[in-house]
Amino acid sequence: MLNMLIAGAALAKAKLREFLAKEDGEVNIVAIVVLIGIAIVLAILFRGYITNLLKTLFGQVENTASNAIGE
Repeated sequence: MLNMLIAGAALAKAKLREFLAKEDGEVNIVAIVVLIGIAIVLAILFRGYITNLLKTLFGQVENTASNAIGE
């Protein structure tokens, strides 16, 4: 009986060591979520600047397209 307990403890210890050493990518998922969160926060902080930049860019595209067509 004692030998079975010792063997079970050794097996449990080996399984725990294997579980702690195993890296299946869960950390990568957390890193991706954190990066997406940072991107969202930056977009909120610079919302006005981004809006003005896009308006300027699309205005220039529209003017260039109008000039190319000849209007």
